[in-house]
Amino acid sequence: MAALTTAGPDHNQLTACEIPGAAGAMVRELGPRATVHGFDDEAGARIHGDLLDGDLAEVREVLRAVLDVPGCVLDLAAGSGHLTMPLLALRREVTAADSSPHRLAGLRRRLRDAPAAMRARCATAYVDLDGFALGTRFAVIVLGASMVAGLDVEGRARLFGCVREHLAPGGRFLLSTVDHGELALPTETESAVRTPGGKVYRVHEYWEPGASSWFLTAYPARLSTGIMPVCAVRRHVVDVTQLQAELGQAGLTVVSTTALPVAGARHRPVLVEAVRSEDRGPAYPFLA
Repeated sequence: MAALTTAGPDHNQLTACEIPGAAGAMVRELGPRATVHGFDDEAGARIHGDLLDGDLAEVREVLRAVLDVPGCVLDLAAGSGHLTMPLLALRREVTAADSSPHRLAGLRRRLRDAPAAMRARCATAYVDLDGFALGTRFAVIVLGASMVAGLDVEGRARLFGCVREHLAPGGRFLLSTVDHGELALPTETESAVRTPGGKVYRVHEYWEPGASSWFLTAYPARLSTGIMPVCAVRRHVVDVTQLQAELGQAGLTVVSTTALPVAGARHRPVLVEAVRSEDRGPAYPFLA
């Protein structure tokens, strides 16, 4: 496994005073017992990884799309490997890229228990989403878990430019986003996420209709008498229509969108598939 470049802190992390709604009230009531984290530090990376392990719908759709395209894969914001490990199981060569060494540490722990042949097919890279240069092109580039919502419009433009430079001719770019406003939901939703290992988390999503940001707060469902780790981040609202326009400006054309099932009352995630705009004719004649 190879490691490249370094990256900065999680600027989307909230403080206890910034967490909105019932989740914020609960955190402030706990006082110093509640420790608030983003996605990048050790405790936050562990919670985020657990949440992704409890969501298999995106994994199934990504694998279905990747099966149609032979070649190596770049897994952006790979985290602890909720997509990387299944992609490696397809016997693909995968570069798992992330800005957080704590998130990639979870992937390394999983790889230690994997067969040697699987470990040999995986490289890692420490990169920022909105600025990376890996010196090679990939048949498939994946950005899952709606991590595109962590970037503002300028950051997304830089990201899509990097993707355009790293995508091989005929390649696919798969990314997920949350389509706010698609369903009529209350301002704050709360749901339970159970991981394959049996952990249960309470997940709050807070979005005021028309707002440009939404908020994700997650914490263990069982409130202990000790320290309570809480993962709380601000996300940008990036619906499918906006994403399609921004990808087009970067020379990428959306060829399909797939709504992903969710448990409970939550805004609907969508998997978006795009190709280089000059590839749309031969591979997708209906778009020419």
